Amino acid sequence: MRRPLRLLAAMAATAVVLTGCGSIPADPDGTLERVQGGVLRVGVTENAPWVDLSGSGEPSGTEPTLVLEFAQQQGATVAWTAGSEATLAEALEAGELDLVIGGFLEDTPWTEFGAATRPYVTAGTGEWDEQHVMLAPLGENAFLVALESFLDEEAVS
Repeated sequence: MRRPLRLLAAMAATAVVLTGCGSIPADPDGTLERVQGGVLRVGVTENAPWVDLSGSGEPSGTEPTLVLEFAQQQGATVAWTAGSEATLAEALEAGELDLVIGGFLEDTPWTEFGAATRPYVTAGTGEWDEQHVMLAPLGENAFLVALESFLDEEAVS
C-alpha cells in the first residue's frame, strides 16, 4: 500500500515541477519576447556583399535584407549598430545586442561571445565553399530557433 502512495506523490511532484518549466525552448533573458512587437538590436560589421556600410543611412546587402524580413515577421523595428567584430561580439555577450551580422563563417572565432546559427547559406565555387552564419545571444534558445526557422525558409544557396 505504501508503494502506490509513493508513486502518486512522485507523480504529483513531477507535475508541479513540469508546470513551472514554461515553454521550451526558453530565453532566460526574454530576447524573443522583447523583440516581438519591439526593437531588434542588430550589430553590423562591413563585409560586402553580405553587409555593406558604404551608403548613407541603413546597412545594405544580403544579411541586412534578411534581418529586415525577420524583424518584420516578428513585428519589430531594427536598430542598427556598426562596429568591429570584437566590439560587436562583446556587446552581444553583454546583452546590448540581439544579433550580429557581417558575413561570418561557421568556423567564426566569436562563438565564445555568441551562438552561431546553423549555416543558412553556402557560397563559393564548390572547392572553396563557405558556410555563412549569424550570431545570437548565448542561451537565448527560443530566439535562436525563431531565427533559424526563418533562415531555413528564406535563405537560398
